[in-house]
Amino acid sequence: MSSEMIEGVGTVTIVGVADDHPTPPSPSIWGDWGEMDPAARDIGLERWIIEVSDGIQTDVVGDLSAHAVWYGPTASSRAISIGISLVDEFRGRRIGGVAQRLLAELLHDRGIVRVEASTDVENLSEQRALERAGFVHEGTLRLAQGRRDGLHDLQVWSHVRVPPE
Repeated sequence: MSSEMIEGVGTVTIVGVADDHPTPPSPSIWGDWGEMDPAARDIGLERWIIEVSDGIQTDVVGDLSAHAVWYGPTASSRAISIGISLVDEFRGRRIGGVAQRLLAELLHDRGIVRVEASTDVENLSEQRALERAGFVHEGTLRLAQGRRDGLHDLQVWSHVRVPPE
């Protein structure tokens, strides 16, 4: 469990949960997937919920997921791709950036060198959150994500920690 205080908001904590743990309702235009491909169920997601506590009340405000991406057959060729979803009323309060940085740091502490995130090229608020979280914009993945309304270009961002020699 990792946490950080945001002045005026509360303590943001990410808590690991089982893959079948319910997610808080957080609909957005970026997550209107349409019909899921059955093969996508087997990608090996790891999940966390995002909590915010003001010292009196704790709210579940979103969730994070992560799955492996392989760039070759060696252990050092494995990256982890993360995703986030926040309940609408908690967006725009710096919670997403803090939660994504906490997750990147947790994954680095496990030995993962490269943590990735991607977002729609038009999702400016997520791009700002990734930048605040210490991710670096690397480029555009053309027509990389299919959603209910068609194919979309994505920006790819990375958060890396070079291992000590």
